[in-house]
Amino acid sequence: MSPLRQRFPVLLAALWWGSLTTLGALVVPMLFVHLATPAMAGNMAARLFAAQTWVSIGCGLLLLLISRPRGEVAQYPWARAAMVFILAGMLLAVLVQFGVAPRIEARQNLRLWHGVGSAMFGLQWLCALAVLWCTADKRPFP
Repeated sequence: MSPLRQRFPVLLAALWWGSLTTLGALVVPMLFVHLATPAMAGNMAARLFAAQTWVSIGCGLLLLLISRPRGEVAQYPWARAAMVFILAGMLLAVLVQFGVAPRIEARQNLRLWHGVGSAMFGLQWLCALAVLWCTADKRPFP
């Protein structure tokens, strides 16, 4: 197997985890500091979180597709351990985008739904971290 093919899963997992980290820890907080109103910052954050959903789904799908290379019997060593985290992270991304975000944008019980969305984003971050750990370490996740 070529070095690029061996490292591609690590790159995908790093992109997924890194994009979640950058968005949640740096970009969105800076929007609320530097934009004129919280409403403007919230609208822009919603757009960025929507884009992040597609990054999460794309990385997850690619990781699932390459977890069992064509023509090879054995999976990557990390695949079995990471599969649950990949699927859970993708599910969380979809649930936040299509279940929680519309309620936040409609300002329905904003405190509750913002808390639920933040918790689910945090769980997705943990799933992406677990996938990165599995792919980079080459050993199954404990």
